[in-house]
Amino acid sequence: MMRITSAISFGEAIRARRKELHYTQGFLSEFSGLSVSFISDLENGKKTAELEKAIYLANLLGLDLCLEGREHGS
Repeated sequence: MMRITSAISFGEAIRARRKELHYTQGFLSEFSGLSVSFISDLENGKKTAELEKAIYLANLLGLDLCLEGREHGS
């Protein structure tokens, strides 16, 4: 499990999973219908990436997104 704390760490997780699956950005673009530039921007931590598309791509790569509450003061 990877702790996501920023657009950068989210992008790193997406890139790592894509590479783990041996997918190129081009292949993922064709398969998902998302542009290569969107995938690249997301992987590079673009803060204004569309959330719905980012979640869709993560799910497509077999990543589940879960939010957990922290203990107060953490």
